[in-house]
Amino acid sequence: MKGTAMAAAALVPLAVAVLFSLSSAASAGAVQWGKLDPHFYDRSCPQAQQIVASIVGKAHYQDPRMAASLLRLHFHDCFVKGCDASLLLDSSGSIVSEKRSNPNRDSARGFEVVDEIKAALEAACPGTVSCADIVALAARDSTVMTGGPGWIVPLGRRDARGASIQGSNNDIPAPNNTLPTIITKFKLQGLDIVDLVALLGSHTIGDSRCPSFRQRLYNQTGNGLPDLTLDVSYAAALRPRCPRSGGDQNLFFLDPVTPFKFDNQYYRNILDYRGLLASDEVLLTGSPTTGDLVKLYAANQDIFFQHFAQSMVKMGNISPLTGADGEIRKHCRRVNHN
Repeated sequence: MKGTAMAAAALVPLAVAVLFSLSSAASAGAVQWGKLDPHFYDRSCPQAQQIVASIVGKAHYQDPRMAASLLRLHFHDCFVKGCDASLLLDSSGSIVSEKRSNPNRDSARGFEVVDEIKAALEAACPGTVSCADIVALAARDSTVMTGGPGWIVPLGRRDARGASIQGSNNDIPAPNNTLPTIITKFKLQGLDIVDLVALLGSHTIGDSRCPSFRQRLYNQTGNGLPDLTLDVSYAAALRPRCPRSGGDQNLFFLDPVTPFKFDNQYYRNILDYRGLLASDEVLLTGSPTTGDLVKLYAANQDIFFQHFAQSMVKMGNISPLTGADGEIRKHCRRVNHN
């Protein structure tokens, strides 16, 4: 596995260089004030994307789980107050960290990697590259290095001066949410059904803990019976490490077939009723519209990759702070002090 990760990590800076050259060809002219733009750092920090890619690649080589963790940070940041790096703030003064929320507590990780990237960027281009843009770039690079699609990342986000643990608890889709609830949470962010099904494809990499799906194994609807939409043999394989009580910290691959490869296997698992989370399997069982998209992506990885990349750009545009709003933090874990 480390050999594979090392090879992938070595390719990331090259892949980013290709993406950046494409963005140069696709867009020309001066960067507009208050707008996200792939060229935002062309003059102020031209090496920014290469610095991010290099450190993300090293982190992935050292820990193959890190790619999924960095990708998840971008999701959990953007769904709360927009893509403004509020998730990165530690508790201090009036700030109650989003890291303490139910979706993030004991599961959000990768903060040390972001710290390392920020330190390198501050050394190269002091006070220039935002923590929010670091998270957006790291998510793209993590997808590329695990075999997924690349996309041109619009840049110029600024960093929030506050956090919202309430927003983190309420706005991020939960593993046991119903499909209508998940659809509503995406819609509130300006994301549609295609975005929802494509973006949940990020579960092709990464892990989940036992409490996130325990009810499916033992008592899905309160009648003491397991979830009937979960494959019986898969459920039997999960139970030894996810008992009725205990084992809360045990990790399970979201995609046990190709757990470290970004591909369309996630959707094939769902078609086999082997989606780990209820929020995964409900994409097939909860609606013909989402079910048809699951079938499409399971059959055609190229279309999944295309839709995923488009939806990641769309998600990255959720309520960014630009222009004179927010700040460029010197340290991603705390706001600046004048």
